[in-house]
Parts: sequence; structure tokens; C-alpha cells
Amino acid sequence: MSTLVKRTIFTTVVLVVLMAAPALAAKKYLFKTCEQASFCRRNRAYADLADSKGAAWESPYAIDPSTVTFDGGVLQGIIEKTLADPTGASSSVEFPFQLIFLESGSARFVVDEKQRAESPIPGFPDGLTQRRYNETSKWAVSGDLTPDISAVESTTDEERVNAVYRIRYGPDRHFEALVEAKPLQIRFYRDGEPHVILNDRGLFNMDHYRPKPSDMDNPDLNDELDVKDMWEENFGGKEDKKPKGPESIALDVTFPGYEHVFGIPEHADQFSLRETRGGDGNHDEPYRLFNVDIFEYEVDSPMAMYGAIPFMQAHKKGSSVAIFWANVAETWIDITKTKPNPESFGIRKSTRTHWISESGIMDVYIFLGPDPSSVYQQYGLITGFTALPPIYAIGYHQCRWNYNSEEDVLEVDANFDNYDIPYDAIWLDIEYTDSKKYFTWLKSMFPNPENMMQVLDKRKRKLVTIIDPHIKKESGYKVYEGLSKNELAVRTESGEEFNGWCWPGESAWIDTLNPKAVEYWKEQFKPGKFCGYEDNLLIWNDMNEPSVFNGPEVSAPRDNIHYGNWEHRDVHNIYGLTFVNATVQALQARDPRQRPFVLTRAFFAGSQRLGAVWTGDNAATWDYLRIVTPMLLSHSVAGFSFVGADVGGFFGNPTSELLTRWYQAGAFYPFFRGHAHIESKRREPWLPGEPYTSLIRAAIRMRYQLLPSVYTAFHRASFDGVPIVRPMFLLAPDNEAAFGIDDQFFFGETGLLVKPIVQEGATSADIYLPDDEIYYDYLDHTIYQGVGYKHIEAPLEKIPILGRGGHIIVRRDRHRRSATLMSHDPLTLVVHLDSTGNAAGVLYLDDGETTAYSRGAYLHRFFMFNAEDNILRSRSMQASTGANKSFEKSIDDIRIEKIIIVGLATDRLKMNHAVEAFQDRKSWSADIGVAKAADGKASVVTVRDPKVFVAADWSIQF
Repeated sequence: MSTLVKRTIFTTVVLVVLMAAPALAAKKYLFKTCEQASFCRRNRAYADLADSKGAAWESPYAIDPSTVTFDGGVLQGIIEKTLADPTGASSSVEFPFQLIFLESGSARFVVDEKQRAESPIPGFPDGLTQRRYNETSKWAVSGDLTPDISAVESTTDEERVNAVYRIRYGPDRHFEALVEAKPLQIRFYRDGEPHVILNDRGLFNMDHYRPKPSDMDNPDLNDELDVKDMWEENFGGKEDKKPKGPESIALDVTFPGYEHVFGIPEHADQFSLRETRGGDGNHDEPYRLFNVDIFEYEVDSPMAMYGAIPFMQAHKKGSSVAIFWANVAETWIDITKTKPNPESFGIRKSTRTHWISESGIMDVYIFLGPDPSSVYQQYGLITGFTALPPIYAIGYHQCRWNYNSEEDVLEVDANFDNYDIPYDAIWLDIEYTDSKKYFTWLKSMFPNPENMMQVLDKRKRKLVTIIDPHIKKESGYKVYEGLSKNELAVRTESGEEFNGWCWPGESAWIDTLNPKAVEYWKEQFKPGKFCGYEDNLLIWNDMNEPSVFNGPEVSAPRDNIHYGNWEHRDVHNIYGLTFVNATVQALQARDPRQRPFVLTRAFFAGSQRLGAVWTGDNAATWDYLRIVTPMLLSHSVAGFSFVGADVGGFFGNPTSELLTRWYQAGAFYPFFRGHAHIESKRREPWLPGEPYTSLIRAAIRMRYQLLPSVYTAFHRASFDGVPIVRPMFLLAPDNEAAFGIDDQFFFGETGLLVKPIVQEGATSADIYLPDDEIYYDYLDHTIYQGVGYKHIEAPLEKIPILGRGGHIIVRRDRHRRSATLMSHDPLTLVVHLDSTGNAAGVLYLDDGETTAYSRGAYLHRFFMFNAEDNILRSRSMQASTGANKSFEKSIDDIRIEKIIIVGLATDRLKMNHAVEAFQDRKSWSADIGVAKAADGKASVVTVRDPKVFVAADWSIQF
């Protein structure tokens, strides 16, 4: 049989398997368990051994006190590992460590292996970097890592005698690190209370370098230490050669007094992370971080998914802390909870975690809060904040696999107008290409993409095309030929170009860790090179885990080689980020004035600086709709605010009810896109028919109404890390009953408490109020107050949303066909007064598309309603510069067309039902309408056209 025939048969089989409608269950046999990953199995056994010995456990690791120094904000020295052989003789391995206290207020614990880091090792395999991988910071970290020279050592004489070191650091030196040499342990205190403990259980472990045994076939090597698996491993019939030998690292981290921990996306699981060592309602497997193409993922599972952010937040009443495990290799995390111990950490449970990675140095960041917002800012100062997206990117996106032709695209576009439904971008999946060759068009179906782009552009809409990292291996395909000729692809362990299988068939993968490969990628996006008209062309990076259909675990072999002679195992979880980074750089080079938009499936810490992410290939069932909210919360607290899920479910066919409820939920996803599988029936918003089309239209319009507030929330996330989708504890940090609630969330700066309906046939919902503030039904102004669950009617036409008192929402109520066309529309303010009669809100505006905002061309306003004088005021939040003055002039036509005040005591209003407005030293009266409080509903006062403009200060006297 010819090679061509074999390739054709293989490709056909793969496509049939991957395109078929799923049975809604992950193919677990394709992916490892901890028991099947020898380094995880070894370290879990190490933990079991330590726990079984209890107080008698003696770790082989300790700090050599004679090596310890403290200078310039850095405590450093040598950790020694004592090795014993059967004769009783002992030797040691040295691991240099640094405990760095950063100017940002965080601490960083770094441990390397001296033997690998320094002099050449005799007999070390050729063509590989001897060092442990230590370049995670190059990709994941964008912040300042300068040590804090004001950190001071406060070790007492007695502590020094006992090899204990005490360092005070952080804001006003409220933070403290206590380092013990033996047993090795580091405790982090805030105001005298311990919050994070490294190596509390003595599970610190680093596989040291050792030569490969010459008698690998000796059956005696297959002992409980898995010695043979340290150099060779087999899974699913695929061999993993490990020429560098074992390199795993592990560390236990305890959060004393903290029962709840959150984060470590991506997992389709509840928000408050479960225990992983058995027990009712818990998992028997650790949470796994290993980017994989898990195209039929399970819900309520710790299995690995498309992305990995090794950030974990612990929260309790009065405190939030977190750690960031800066390692990009495969990682497993065990979680257990201790029983309350009044003698140690009070009456609360503590959470114990065990972090295990296959390779790399140990690099851990510690954030001591003290509150959730402080934690998010501290983490953002290390890994960067969410990029401020262009305004169209937070509108609605329409996608499916696939829109089949130019005619199809333009017909869908026209139907959005025919049915009066706004949207901002239409998407093309892989079928637009010629034989799955990226940067090409299937000319029989897309003969004139330039014209298609121009038609969309006239309506201020965008086209997003998919471009993946696998490049079809085909003679005459210039993108591949340049990649291969310049040796810019990922290589095999023998140094040859790696070829595997993906959508095009046999393919090569661009190695975007290589700066030259990034430059080559940028060339493919040069103006005019792709389709001739790229003003409104944006990019979707999929399959970048990377997905390799015939690879181990549907991914790349771990012994593949990347730029710098790093094995793929060392960089696996960062590959997706490097690919998106190359695409973002390409779009920036194409037009430096415009903010790029790129959607990614694979991600790591730091990916939030580059674009948006979605939760991958879900399915059209109520269970998948349910799991979206906890997943969005997990992404959000881990720094990735710009996140969404496929509305309607990717696989399968949703009922009209499910589709409607999903749009109602999706209107509050930071990234809002409908998407469907190639085998799914068409489901554009007008196809379900009435009443569903009208209800879906209303949900999408509600999203567009709220765009000013959503954009303002994104602006805040871009500089302080507070997410768009916010957990209960962000606004009610002391209500312990609310910490684990993950079926509702606060939305951005609006104060809106949203609870998606996720059960078939449900016509009501119980929504939990986490504090004593007053809440108003967003649609009918019914008043709710008092901590606890409140029953709300929610027929199909209603989304359960409550407005928390004290917030001012900024809306645009005029319906347009896209977000860009709303840029000069007037604004509406919705003022939800709190129980004291006050409210406040913020508005951020810029041109919505360019980078001019970074040079000061923006508007930032603060609104405040004061109960003492019944005045609503608008004031500037920015310093006056030439850039913002110029921008303010460009928007001086934007006015406030309506003000809606909910909960105002109407007996204090003037009898003539008028208010007085003030701006630019002038005053005038404006008419109001009053609906008095009745039947449990709040009063509503509406000011119609107060004739004040947004760019200057104003006030309105009620």
C-alpha cells in the first residue's frame, strides 16, 4: 500500500472519529491518571510514606546553615539532600535556593539543582540542555521582579543558633517569612498570623541527576521507586524516552485556617476545589494541569483540559492569600482538608495541597493579600493584567463549524439585520481553507474574500478566521516550505522535523519559542498577503495545546525538541501561549495603531495579556450549561477575565428552551460567542422561531445595552486585576456560607447579581443574597433584602438578575447593528440606591479600537448620588492632558439622555416633578416621571433628557 493511500486512510479515520457526534463522555483511556504517570505516582507514594510516619518522618532535605546569607532583599543558601546507599554510607546533593522579597510586596521561592546548573555532566545526552527548564518567567511573567532592599532581617540570637531566619517585608513590613533549616520549612505571616506554609508536611522533593543504569532490563530495577520508568515510559502503546532521567519536583503548601481554595483552571468542576484523596463528594485523582485536546470533556472532573494556570487562592473570613506555581511542565495537585484544631489554627479547617511537576526548577510566588482585590493585583503585577480589548470584542460573536461560502457568510450577516439582532463578528472554521492549508482560501467557495471583507466592514463588522499551529506538509505550499527550509518547526528527539497528524493530515508544528519562527509568522500576516483586505480580519488560534491526533494523549511526544534544546515535556503548558504571542505580534506589526483580537484555546499564566479564551468543546446539555459558571469563576480569579463558553453547546442540538436559557446566561459571559459542531443543526438566533427568537434577541440586546459598564469593568481588570465575573466573596468577604456558591456571580462594575437558569423546565430560582444590602429586581424593581436565599419567579422570558444597592450602571439603550456603531450614542444611568440612599459608579470611554488610550486619549468619570443633599454628580477621575482633552472634544456630542433612580424617597421631590441640572456654570430644569413604591416594588424616578453631556462635570439636584 502506498504512503499516500495510508495517509488518506488515516486522515479519513481520524476525521470520522473527531467529527462524529459524541456520547458525551471523555475517552478517559486516552489520558493518563496519576498512577500512569510515574513521577506523580512516585511523589504520591512519597507523601503516603511521610504521612504514615507522622512525627517520626525525617525528610532527607535540610538547609545548610553555613551557606545562608541575606542581602538586598534576598535570602539564599544551599538545600542539601542526604543520600544513603545500602552500605550505610551517605552523600549529598546540593540545591541552591533563593527566597526573594519583591518590591511588589510578593515573595518568591526559587530552587535549582547545582549539578545540572553548573559544570558539564560527563556523558550527558548530546543535543539537550543540561539545565532544568528555568525560562517560565520569560513567557509567564511581565512584571518587575526587583528585590525589595527595604526588607529586613529580624532574626533573634536564639533563632540564629537554631538555624531559623526571620525576614520582615511588604507594605509597612506587615509580612514576615520564617525559614527553618531543619526540618526545612518556610512560614509566611501577616500581622503575626500564619497564612501560607511551604513544606509543612515535609514533602519537598527534587529528583537529582543520576546516570542511566546500564542494566535497564534488570527486573530488580522495577521496585517501588519506579527506577525503570525514570528513563523510559510507555502509555497507550507510545514510548516516552527520557534521556535526561528523572527531573520531577514536588512541594506541599498548607493554608492554615482556610477551608476553601479556588483557581488552578482549567477543570470542569466546582469553584471551591474538592479534596482529591477520597471521601464522599470528592475526587480520587489529583487535579491535573496538562494542556490537552479533550474534545469530549467530562463535567465534575479533575481531568486536564485545554489550559493550565497553576494559581491557587485561599479565602477565609477576613483574609485572602494565594500562590503561583511557576512551572510549565505537566503538574498534578492533591488537595486535602484537615479537621479543625483549636490548638493550632482555631476552629476552622486547614487546606493542605501537594504540587508535583515533571521537570523544571521550583519557582513559587506567595501573595499575602490581605483581601481578594489585593491578591489579584499582586498576581497581576507578576504575570500581567487582562489586555484592554477593543469594544467589538465584547459584543456578540456568531460562529459555527462551518459557514460554507461567501454567500453563506453574507446571508447570515444580512439576517442579523433582518431580524434586528446586533452582532460584531462572524467566524470561519477550518473549511474556508484550501485543503486545511492556513493563509489560503477555498476558491470554489470563497472566490473573492476581499469583497466579502469589505461588505462586512461597511456594516462595521469583523471576520475572524481560524489559524492553527499545525502546517500541512505539502510540496508547493509556501508556508510549509519556508517553515521547513528555515528549520523553524518543532524537532524530534533525533533532531529531524517532527511530523504528526492533525486536520490537514501530515503536518509540521511551528516552534514559536524560536524568535526567528515568530518573525516568520509575522511575515504571513503582512498587509495584502492573506486576503488583500485585512482591516477587519481577526484571528482564532485553536488546537494549540498542541493537538496531535496520533500523538501520546492526543498531543506532542514529550521528547520532541524546541528552540534552546528544551524537551517538549519542559515547555508543554507554555506552547499555546507562545503561539498566541506570535499571532498577537503579527497583528500588531500589521497595524500598530489597532488593538489586536485573538482567541485561544490553550493557555497558561500570562495568556490574559494577549486576548480571550473559551472553555472548549462543550455539548448541548443542561449539565454543560450548569458547569460554565464555576469554570468562568475559576478562570477569573486566576487572572483570565476575558473568558466565555460556546453558547448553545458545541456538540449536539440544543432544545429551543436550552438555547434560549444559554443565550440569557451568555449575555453575561465576558466573551460572548455562539458556536456549533459541523454535524449540529444550524441554530442562528432566528431559526428556533417564536417566542424563542424574540427572547434570544432580548438577551443579546441586553448585553449591548450594558456595553459601557462591561467595557469599564474590562478597563479596571486591565490595571488592577479585579475580574468581570466576580465570586460572592469579592463583595461579601466575611460571609462564610457564600464562599462555595458557584451558580451565581456579580457582573463587573454593575453590582448586578446574575443567576443563570440551568435546569430544564425551571420557571423560578432561589438566589442567595450574601449581605444585608438592599437588592432590586433589575427588570421590575421588586425589593429583596436580608442574607439568605430569595425565591424569584423566572419564566422563560426572564433572567434572574438583582441589582445591588449602591451601584450606578451606565447603559446605551439605543439599538444598533454593532458595538462600533454605538460609539456616539447617548447614555442612560441606572442608579440603585443602597440602604442609606447613596450610590456610586464609574464610566471609562475611549475610541474603542486603537492604542491611543495608552497615550492618554480616554475619558474616566465618577458618578455619585449623595443622600445628604439629593444630588447626583459627575466628576473627572483623570489628570488633564492634551491627549484626553482632544479625546473629550471628539466626544463632546455624547449626552446623558436618561437617568433612572431606583429606591429614592419620593416624598422629598419637588411638587412640580422637576429637577435642576447644572453644567458649565449654567442651570436649567428637567422633567421627571415618578413611579411610587408599591406592592413590594421600589420607587422609580426617571429624568428624561437632562441635557447634560458626559465629557464635562455636571450635577443634578433632586
